[in-house]
Amino acid sequence: MSQIKPFRAYRPKAELAGQVASVPYDVINTKEARALAVGNPFSFLHVGRPEIDLPEGIDEHADSVYAKGVENLKKFIAEGTLYNDDKPCLYIYQQKMGDHVQAGLVCLCSVKEYEDNLIKKHEYTRRDKEDDRTRHITEQNANAEPVFLTYRAVPYIDHVVDTVRKGKPDYDVVTPDGIGHTVWTIRDEVMIGELVAFFNGVPALYIADGHHRTAAAIRYGQGRRAQQPEGNGDEPFESFMAVVFPHNQLKIFDYNRVVKDLNGLTPDQFLAKVAEKFEIAPAPQPQPEKTADFGMFFQGKWHRLTAKTGSFPSSDPVKSLDVSILQDNLLDPILGIKDPRTDTRIDFVGGIRGMSELEKRVNEGAAVAFAMFPTSLVQLMAVSDADQIMPPKSTWFEPKLRSGLLVRVYEG
Repeated sequence: MSQIKPFRAYRPKAELAGQVASVPYDVINTKEARALAVGNPFSFLHVGRPEIDLPEGIDEHADSVYAKGVENLKKFIAEGTLYNDDKPCLYIYQQKMGDHVQAGLVCLCSVKEYEDNLIKKHEYTRRDKEDDRTRHITEQNANAEPVFLTYRAVPYIDHVVDTVRKGKPDYDVVTPDGIGHTVWTIRDEVMIGELVAFFNGVPALYIADGHHRTAAAIRYGQGRRAQQPEGNGDEPFESFMAVVFPHNQLKIFDYNRVVKDLNGLTPDQFLAKVAEKFEIAPAPQPQPEKTADFGMFFQGKWHRLTAKTGSFPSSDPVKSLDVSILQDNLLDPILGIKDPRTDTRIDFVGGIRGMSELEKRVNEGAAVAFAMFPTSLVQLMAVSDADQIMPPKSTWFEPKLRSGLLVRVYEG
C-alpha cells in the first residue's frame, strides 16, 4: 500500500506565481542562483539558496545562511507572497516541455513507508548533502521543495487527475526555459478520499529524483520521533511533501560521458581494445537507438558501438544497464575510470544539452565522448525492486520541478 495525505500548502498569489517559481537548489550553483534572482525579490531562490542575500564568497553552509533562509521564508509568509490554504487539499502539478506533458499529484507521503522500503530508492546519497538539506528542513520547519516520486500507473487515478485538469487551474505559467507549469487544487473531500483509497492499492512508490531531499526529510522525521516517542504515527513529522507521477508519463534523458584522456593509449591501441567487447561501425546518427548500443565521438567523427553477446549478464538488473555495460567493459578496463563518482578524468553531460555539447567538449580538448541510450522507468523500478543501486549518473529527468509553487510547513 502507499499512503498519501492532503495538506494545507503555502503557495503564491496567482499574480506572483511566475516570479516565485524557481529552479531547484541543486541544479545551479550560488553564482547562477544570484544571477537568476537578481531584481526579483519574490524568487524562491531566496529560500532555497539564501546565501544569495549575503556577501559574495560566504560559505553556503555557514550558520548565517540557514538563518537567512528561515528569515526569508517567514518574510514571504508574513508579507503575503505565500498564503496558507484554509483546509487540507491535494494538488495536481502539470509540466509541459514541447509535446511532452506529465501530471503528478502533490501530497504528503509516509516516513515509515520509506523505512519499510515501500518508497524505494535507486541511488546512494552523500552525507554532506543530506546534512545540508536536513538542516534546511529543521530550521525552516518546512519541506521547501518537493521530492519527485513515481508509481506504476493506475487508470482510475489517471481518470480522476484528468477530470480535474479539465477545470480552470490556479496557476498556469511558462518559465524562461519555455516549460509550462500548471497547478490545480483538489478541495473536494470525496475526490480526495477516492484518491487516498486508490493509492492504498499501489504496492510501492519509487524515488525518481530527489534522493537527498527524501533522505533529509526522513532524518528530520526520525529525529522528531525520537523526541516524541509517545506519538501515534500520525504526527506531521511522519510525512513529507512529494509530487507523485505515473511512470508512463515520465521522460528520462540520456546521461552522457566525456573522458579527458585515453589513459596512455594511442588512438589505434584504444580502438583495438574497444573492439574486443564492442562491434564498431560508422554511426548513422550520434544518438543510439536501442539498449546496448552507444554513440562514440572520437577523432572528429561518430562511431556506433554495440556490446558483443556475452559481454554482460542480461538477467542482472544493474549489470545489464547501459551505464554498467560501458563502465564494466570500457571505462574501467580500458580508460582506467575505477570510480566515476570521484575520478576527475570523467565528466557527465545531461542529454537535454544535446549531442553538440559532446562534440564541443571533445573539440575543446577531451579525448572521447559517449552518447548513451536512456535508462527506462521499467529498468529503474526493476533495480529498486531488487533492492539494488544504480551506478552514478544513470538517469537525467526533465523537466525539473519548480520550487515555490507549493510549500509544506510542518504544523508543530
